[in-house]
Amino acid sequence: ELSAHAQFAMDTGTQVFFADPHSPWQRPSNENTNGVLRQYFPKGTDLSRWSAEDLEAIAYTLNNRPRKVLGWKTPAEVFGEQLHSLQQPSVASTD
Repeated sequence: ELSAHAQFAMDTGTQVFFADPHSPWQRPSNENTNGVLRQYFPKGTDLSRWSAEDLEAIAYTLNNRPRKVLGWKTPAEVFGEQLHSLQQPSVASTD
């Protein structure tokens, strides 16, 4: 899924890091998200039995659930703030 990570890094100026295999402590957000998803989908659940609308409703619920790590903001709020900050025109410095 990240086969184009080098291009992504160049295009966005974002550093890309990969966790070592079999090292879940290196990806706590991923592991936490997996735990939250297990509340809806126990391990081994066949996702094909869920409609797109069902999956969208669950995604909406999770994206609007406050998170301690985000200062009790929701992921949707933080994402919206990030998008808004990217749309702000930069001010040239006279220094």
